[in-house]
Amino acid sequence: MRALVIEEFGRPGVVREVERPDAAPDGAVVQVAATGVCRSDWHAWQGHDSDVSLPFVPGHEFAGTVVSVGADVDRRWIGRRVTTPFVCACGTCDTCAAGDHQVCPNQQQPGFTHDGSYAEFVAVRYAETNLVALPDAVSFDVAATLGCRYATAWRAVHRRAKVLPGERVAVYGCGGLGLSAVIIASAVGAVVTAVDSSADARELAHRLGAVSTSDRVVEDMHVSLECSGNAGLADAAIVALRRRGRHVQIGLLPGGAHVSMDAVIAKEIDVLGSHGLSAREYPELLRELPHVAVESMIARHERLEGAQLALDALGASAGVTLLHP
Repeated sequence: MRALVIEEFGRPGVVREVERPDAAPDGAVVQVAATGVCRSDWHAWQGHDSDVSLPFVPGHEFAGTVVSVGADVDRRWIGRRVTTPFVCACGTCDTCAAGDHQVCPNQQQPGFTHDGSYAEFVAVRYAETNLVALPDAVSFDVAATLGCRYATAWRAVHRRAKVLPGERVAVYGCGGLGLSAVIIASAVGAVVTAVDSSADARELAHRLGAVSTSDRVVEDMHVSLECSGNAGLADAAIVALRRRGRHVQIGLLPGGAHVSMDAVIAKEIDVLGSHGLSAREYPELLRELPHVAVESMIARHERLEGAQLALDALGASAGVTLLHP
């Protein structure tokens, strides 16, 4: 099969023929119809994640059709249209038993712990726990935006910040993750301010539901959702919150961050994280999915040969890029 292979961190990858993956006994193989280009893929390419070993194939946010399953997996999955969370939980540990699949200590992640979806086929571990059957109404393109950015933002809004109608919410960084947060928080009935240095990104966020936009930190918010992975911005967003505000850090901060704990203590601010969404919560996400808004985030479509250029250009323009192997 063809895949984008990274041989050296930070150096351009090459599309070439590699061996097609086999399904593990508890796993499945999915033929990739669409896969998103995500900031997390960029971090993996740059060597920011200790789980990644060279050479590797990036990609963790995909949709496609199951073509094979392992001996321990129901064969009725074969031929079904699916997606998966980017965190593929084991489903059997104490953490999973408590319902927290998204932080499973035994998690596997395509594009990080094993080769990912910038390829014609991708292997999925713990298939019975992680395969999500797609309703006919959900296209492969829309589904390929869900596994990381949209699902993580959905959990951040609904489960971590627990945003309420009428609350003022600042979304920092309006890439795919931030745009997803704008869509979801707006649907709750929050008054959303989208913050980004790019006028194009701010305009797209406004079209997707942001009541106002800004190119700088905004004050007196009930909730801040930091989606850019900017350490200084994360701290400034926390300091700017109203008393008893909630900050959810969604964007990755591989170098860590300074947090003004004096402000956290004095204003009793909650500082939270959001790391994906378990497959068991996808039915609720899919039931309320605003198809048109999610599809409107998609700005570019590329063949696999354009994958490296898409990684290089990540963040240079508004909207989401999808690859079609």
